[in-house]
Amino acid sequence: MDERVARLKTVVDCERFAINAAERDRDDLAQEARQRLVEIKTEEYDAKSDAERAVIEAVYAHEEALTKKNGKRTRASRIWPMIRKYGIIPAIDRVVSRADETTEYALLLEMGLQDYAFEAAVLNYPELFSSDATSRSQARVDAWQAG
Repeated sequence: MDERVARLKTVVDCERFAINAAERDRDDLAQEARQRLVEIKTEEYDAKSDAERAVIEAVYAHEEALTKKNGKRTRASRIWPMIRKYGIIPAIDRVVSRADETTEYALLLEMGLQDYAFEAAVLNYPELFSSDATSRSQARVDAWQAG
């Protein structure tokens, strides 16, 4: 990570840096600033384990994709209530176990945040998720890599 990006301390700083970098055709720096933004938000969340941290990173990356898609700051309004109701791991298990894949993957890829897909978090910690969630995640990642 570029040292200028690594020094960013707030979400607002990351957003500003990403916009400025993109305006100067430095998509690589804009991508790093978005990744740093996800890291900062995740640090503020009190994740109890590395797996929870990976899932929360995925939620925040999902919000960044929704924000880009909608053209305004957008929260993951369906996911946060599920996390409150079921817990972090069970909520994402439910999300990736659905027949429909998450629609924001193409945006995550475009934004350089594909490593923060829900499916990637599941595959990094398969022992914590259902076999259905793991197999659907693997199939989706395989399809994304092939296509």
